[in-house]
Parts: sequence; C-alpha cells; structure tokens
Amino acid sequence: MFARILCSTAILAGLGSAAAADTTFHILHFNDFHSRIQPINRYDSTCPAEDDAAGECFGGIARIQTAIQQMEAEYGPDNVAVMVAGDIFQGSQMYTTFHGDVEAEMMQAIGLDVMALGNHEFDDGPENLGRVLEQVDFPVISGNLDLSMSDALRDRVSDSVVLDIAGIQVGVVSALTTDTMEISSPGPNVLFQNEIEALQQDVDDLTAQGVDVIIALTHVGEGEDEMIASQVTGIDAVVGGHSNTYFSASDEDRDYAYPLMVSNPEGTMVPVVSAYAYGKYLGHLELTVDDAGNLIYAGGDTILLDASFQPDATLTARVEELAAPIEEAMSVVVSSSTASIDGNRDSCRARECEMGVLVTTAMLDRTRAQGMDVAITNGGGLRASIDAGDITMGEVLTVLPFQNTLSTFQLTGAGVIEALENGVSQVEEGAGRFPQVAGMRYTWDPEAEPGSRIVSVEIETADGFVPIDPEVTYGVVSNNFMRAGGDGYSVFANDGMNAYDYGPGLEQVVADYLTENGPYEPHLEGRVMQAQ
Repeated sequence: MFARILCSTAILAGLGSAAAADTTFHILHFNDFHSRIQPINRYDSTCPAEDDAAGECFGGIARIQTAIQQMEAEYGPDNVAVMVAGDIFQGSQMYTTFHGDVEAEMMQAIGLDVMALGNHEFDDGPENLGRVLEQVDFPVISGNLDLSMSDALRDRVSDSVVLDIAGIQVGVVSALTTDTMEISSPGPNVLFQNEIEALQQDVDDLTAQGVDVIIALTHVGEGEDEMIASQVTGIDAVVGGHSNTYFSASDEDRDYAYPLMVSNPEGTMVPVVSAYAYGKYLGHLELTVDDAGNLIYAGGDTILLDASFQPDATLTARVEELAAPIEEAMSVVVSSSTASIDGNRDSCRARECEMGVLVTTAMLDRTRAQGMDVAITNGGGLRASIDAGDITMGEVLTVLPFQNTLSTFQLTGAGVIEALENGVSQVEEGAGRFPQVAGMRYTWDPEAEPGSRIVSVEIETADGFVPIDPEVTYGVVSNNFMRAGGDGYSVFANDGMNAYDYGPGLEQVVADYLTENGPYEPHLEGRVMQAQ
C-alpha cells in the first residue's frame, strides 16, 4: 500500500482528482492501540492463550491483519487505506521491553498507510520516537508541531500527506493535542501550535494545489474533533483518537453514532469517527465522492474483532516469538484478589476507584517511614483492571506500564489544595489528571468553576481526619512524572521541596504490597467525595 503515497508536506502543484464519476473508497482505522500487540480480555489487559482459545479475547495485531485482509479482498486493495490516529506506544510489556520497536514492526506488517502522532509517542522523549520512526516506511504526520529545532524529528514527521485511494488523491492532515506538553515528555524543542489554525493552513495549502478530498487524522479527543469539523473549512471527514470514545452504527450502548455528522462553517455535514481503543475494534469508514471531489455519502461502522476473526498465522507466530522471553517473567504470581479490581478509565478519571485505592495505599505504605503524609497519583496513569483470582506481575504492569518511580517531596497545605484543584479541573474532558489519593480525603463540587471546585480537604492522622492547614508542610509521595509537573501538576515542580525521585518502580511497589496483603479485597475508602 505504500505505493499509493504521492508526497508529503510539499504537495506538487497542479495535483487534482482523477475521478471521472462517483467513487467509493474505504478508510480502515484504529487509535489508542497502546501496545496491545497481543489479544486483550474484557478488562483491556493481555488475554491468556487459553482464554483466547475459548473465544473470550478481542483484538491483537494478528486479528487486525485478518480484518484488513478481508476488507481488501472484498473492496480491492487499491480502494482501501489503513490509518492510525495516534498512541501506538505504551501500555503493555511489549512496549516496556522493546520501547517501540515491536509497534513499528507490526504497523509495517499490516501495511499501514499513514499514522498520526499521539501524545504517548513522546513518553520516552523525541529521541526514542525518532529512532523508532527510522524503522518504518509509512508517513507519520502531525501538522500543528513546529519541529524545526528537533534534530530527532525534523525530517521524520510531516504536516500532511497525499494518498492515492481508488484513483483519487486524498489529502490527510493531522493535529496532536497541545496537552502533550503536560501529559507526556516532548521536551523543549517540540513546539505546539493551535490545532484549528494549523489544520486550516494545511487544508488551504492542499486545496490550493488541487487536492479536493481531505481527511483530518487527529489525536485531540472527541470534543476537539467536533470543534475541528465545525470550524475548519475544507475537511471532508475527521478520523480521531485520544479520548477512547466508542462510536458505533449498530450498538445502542455506544458513546456516539458512527459516523457522527457535524456541520462545518459552510453548512456542509462532516462525518466524525473514532474506534474506542486497544485494537478491540477496527473502524470502517465508507466514503463516496462525486467527480468534483464533493463528499456525497458517509457510512460504515466499528467492527468488533472477536473470535470470529481468525488471527493471521504469520503475525501470530511472530508475536509468540517476541512474547516468549517476556511471558516467563510476567507469569509469576505475586498475589491474588477476591474480586475484580476496577481500574476502568471512566471510573479512575472521575471518582475514587478501586485501583486508585490500591495504588495510592501501596505508595503511602511504602513511604510512611520516610515521613510521607499523603499519596497522590493521576487516574490516567492507571491503565487497566485486574480480574479476580491470581494476580501476575504481567497484570500489575498492564495497570502501571509507564515505568514511573516513586517520588517524594514536601509541600504546603496550600500547595496540596492547588494540586487537587488541578486534578479536578478537567473531569468533563476525561483528563487523566484526576487525583486518586491516600492519607487524606477531599470533597469537590463538579458544578463549580475549574479552580474553585475543592470544597474541603482533610488529612488522616492517628486520631482521625483533621482539616488541612494551608500553612503546614506535608510529606507527599507521587510518581516522578507528576513530580516534574506532568498532567498539569506544576505546583509539584515549582513548589515541591526536597524532591527525591528515589524509586522503586511504581509497579514493583504495588506488586510488593499485594504480596504482603494477599488475598487482596478490592474496596473503596470514601477518600473522594462530591458535594451534595
């Protein structure tokens, strides 16, 4: 499929549509894959082989390959393009062990046509991303980044690309959430521009050079995708990622219809789609354009990659080869749980969740002897649930895949309150900064304005809970990402005193706690409350 790439960034003058009549083509897409190379279970964690054989698993790169091959056989390979809307990195031991090499190999293997950068592509810095991108032939785009000062990425990431699909020149533009500066590690040489302005400029450039059909492949989240569709003129469809939103044309439990139609500034309806996350679904967007390049039909659906898709044998064998040295270490049982431990994204980014209780309790337990009073971790750092029964090290690492270490520091009570205000400031957007805590409890008001939502904060003492004192200095344990200001916790970086990223790894802290306290009984503590 790589032969369909006509050019990237600089589009040749005079390029136009080759269509002579109505033409239908197909966009296959997925997003927020998060290194789920192997099949996943209903908790979005790596699925054991015996469960896969029993038909209880979903996704995995080998199933994605099968689904793509079936679509190409049905519609013709020249009429199909495969796109990824960011975040192929981070989320399983495949990434933790190989740091993107496996993801690059697998995206290459399935014949990816174009990939948009996601925020997690920067988790190990731009140098690692640049190293990985040297291994792929497909174009990687992100139009709202100024990479002129980045030696690692300057020549490896383009603003846009033009693909030949079904004989039509289809421009693909892209944007990455500007929150990446806070939620990942792009470094000082990757500069971010306004998504709307950058996209409009790229669309205008393509349109001026004769490209009539333009798709925005984005990693900004569903709400921003709707804004892009409604404000940027000249985009024919938006294929998005970042918010793990479930679009469906057939499932009543969907978040949004597939496609969601949004009116643009000229009153033209623009389809917006996304395909949840973790490779569980493959999106299939069917588009028909007339001979002038005008979109006249948009349809399709997300396809659940369940046991009805026989995994591609070649990729299955390769994945098993890569996984063998990992599985031995990850299969070690560290504890057990009496019930499933809820680490669901919707829970941990909006309220106290069982996984948040476990992780923050383990953090505080590990550092009490060092004088720590409270633990705060970001709900977005909790990436999966754990089912009942034996708990393996692999399951713990699926929950905590970022290799963050424990970080301790001192902070005034006023600083703790400021941190909590940041944590609850973007709940409506599903932001990962939501604070899971231990050694304290707080009440917040979701109806209040961001910055004024914390109603009360209490610190746990030997004699019970007492109101926090803004003037008193408390010992805080968090993770090194947040301690450095990640997820908007700038107060930690700016006002934290005697900061020490001493380790150990957060996943090892939790594994040790589970070992010492097994069988573990999942529960809530009432540490996070909403004002009535």
